Amino acid sequence: MNFSYNDYIQLLDLLKKNDYSFATYNNYFNYRKCVIMRHDIDYDLNQAVTLAEIEKMKGVKSTYFVLLSSDFYNPASASSYKILHKISNLGHDIGLHFDETAYNYDSHDIDYYIFKEAKILSEITDLTITSFSLHRPNKYTIETQLAIPGLTNSYGEEFFHSFKYLSDSRRRWREPVEKIIMSNQYDRLHILTHAFWYHDNSKDISDTVNSFINKAKEDRLGFLSENITNIEQILEG
Repeated sequence: MNFSYNDYIQLLDLLKKNDYSFATYNNYFNYRKCVIMRHDIDYDLNQAVTLAEIEKMKGVKSTYFVLLSSDFYNPASASSYKILHKISNLGHDIGLHFDETAYNYDSHDIDYYIFKEAKILSEITDLTITSFSLHRPNKYTIETQLAIPGLTNSYGEEFFHSFKYLSDSRRRWREPVEKIIMSNQYDRLHILTHAFWYHDNSKDISDTVNSFINKAKEDRLGFLSENITNIEQILEG
């Protein structure tokens, strides 16, 4: 499978063609045959909006997991607030994407920090947070089977083992996702995608990363233009 928006649409259509109902972490038990679509937002909120709009167009509801501790976007900023509410208003759920490497803590305290971040994310976005995913988790964290009151663990036993789990991490499907869908071997699928990899036309991993790096200059110029008068004259020296 390639990584263009059209390819993603074809993926959604293929799921529908094979009679998969689109479920969430809160209602999957209502379906005999279903798929949970999950998106981890590691770098760029704007690209997540595009995927959310496509899903709305196709009648699909999914969950977008947001980092509180990202070096690339700030969920507390005014622009991020608008973006997250746009995704929510398109019918999708917002969850917490938790990065355990942001803390130095005893492994037994991880529950506290996940609960804390979920509460903060809810307060700064005015959105209800009922689920979390783990950002690049270590083996111990996954195997711990974290159970936090009020929060669904997307890496819990039910979703990581009882469901057939498929992911496009590092822009590579570990298994042939299309063949697996068409095989109808599994009644429950749990599919993780990253909006970062998808574009109007599919790009390889090098072009995707380089485009993101180059775009950072444009973004910073835009931010500075909103806060510093005559920024162009300043840059000209």
